[in-house]
Amino acid sequence: MADQKKKKLTPVQQEYQQLAKGHEPPRPLLRNFTRAFLVGGLICVIGQGIQEMFIHYFDFTEKTAGNPTVAVLIILSALLTGLGLYDRIAQWAGAGTSVPVTGFANSIASAAIEHRSEGFVLGVGGNMFKLAGSVIVFGVAAAFVVGLIKTLFTMGG
Repeated sequence: MADQKKKKLTPVQQEYQQLAKGHEPPRPLLRNFTRAFLVGGLICVIGQGIQEMFIHYFDFTEKTAGNPTVAVLIILSALLTGLGLYDRIAQWAGAGTSVPVTGFANSIASAAIEHRSEGFVLGVGGNMFKLAGSVIVFGVAAAFVVGLIKTLFTMGG
């Protein structure tokens, strides 16, 4: 696709792109991968610690401790977003903070904070669920397809 776009550029535009590419600093991929891995892994370790707390102190089973664990991670992420700390962590760690459920909670809370001046219903509520709506619809559709496939395979065997 990029090559097709390049063919449509004038020679001057192509020359400019080559010049700009020569002055662009190289991306520190190894550093970025390491930071994302460490922070994403740390989020998972914190989640595992919270789950262990629910199992040992509140008599949850491994199966039932998952939902409250996710809820606590979402609350912590929204709290850190409100305090402005999650964005600083995300800026340093990159994709490591956007992949777990905390990244989704951060994006929802950020939209709510950004549009609070427009009011709670139209500003916070309306804009907060623009992102969440598409994710929820995709999740429901994917769950339906997976459930349908599982049903078809279990009916045959």
